[in-house]
Amino acid sequence: MEMEGIEHRTVAVNGITMHVAIKGPSGGPTVLLLHGFPELWYSWRHQMAGLAALGYRAVAPDLRGFGDTDAPASAAGYTGLSVAGDLASLLDAVAKGEEKVFVVGHDWGAIAAWHLCLFRPDRVKALVNLSVPFTPRHPARKPLESLRAAYGEDYYICRFQEPGEMEAEFAQIGTRRVLEEFLTYRNPGPLFLPKGKGFGHPTDTPIVLPSWLTEEDVDYFTSKYETTGFTGGFNYYRALDLNWELTAPWTGAQIRVPAKFMVGDLDLTYNSPGTKDFIHKGGLKKYVPFLEDVVVMEGVAHFIHEERPQEVTQHIHDFFQMF
Repeated sequence: MEMEGIEHRTVAVNGITMHVAIKGPSGGPTVLLLHGFPELWYSWRHQMAGLAALGYRAVAPDLRGFGDTDAPASAAGYTGLSVAGDLASLLDAVAKGEEKVFVVGHDWGAIAAWHLCLFRPDRVKALVNLSVPFTPRHPARKPLESLRAAYGEDYYICRFQEPGEMEAEFAQIGTRRVLEEFLTYRNPGPLFLPKGKGFGHPTDTPIVLPSWLTEEDVDYFTSKYETTGFTGGFNYYRALDLNWELTAPWTGAQIRVPAKFMVGDLDLTYNSPGTKDFIHKGGLKKYVPFLEDVVVMEGVAHFIHEERPQEVTQHIHDFFQMF
């Protein structure tokens, strides 16, 4: 039922072609839904149905490098500036009559949403971000240097850096297995991918899918990633240091858009060192002064919008109807 009435479009944006899924009344206020890694527009299937039923027009693109959207070859094409450019251009195409839209992001989509609000606050009415809080730019230290110092070379983001390396390892593990490993990950600690050891257990150990994730869901993700591979997703991680260089002018800048932040208490991002204090002791509010609400969902891991779809949709609606 959720997949009924979804319109699929291909739109020319910012020098690439972008696939976008749309559901809801044409006159309704637009909600731009931004997915993360390793996901696609499809990860918003529940919110699209719920928001459309509430009168919103849900717009969920495959971000550059993912699914049926173009994937520029160079990691240099995956900075926050490029992605924000895609999104501003997409809004010109699919939300012509609206000066500002609502935005919801998860994981890399949350980072993309923070960047959109930083660079183009004139386009965003209000924001609900999931899982990844705004991270202020550290003026003296590049992100990869910080991550290597904190976690070592086996940390997943560090392992993603060398072009071709993780692509080869994931090909050996198998696309479907990789996706199941990520989507069912519930360890609140950091994710390590030691060379040649994959996710740390034998690949013939069966993975039991949780109640919120069906075989059909994994089929969809697998069908797309078997076509595209993982390089597009990895390129966001590979552009981290370049993004740091390009955003130097925004050091110390605030996100001046009304915002709500939601996270699961088992999310690996929420449990990374210093994050809880940053979120709850005024750090996040300092950089996001119009932060209205922080919601921590108990017993929920990283894929919060899929694990608790109705609750998350209700939270989104409760916040957006204030505007």
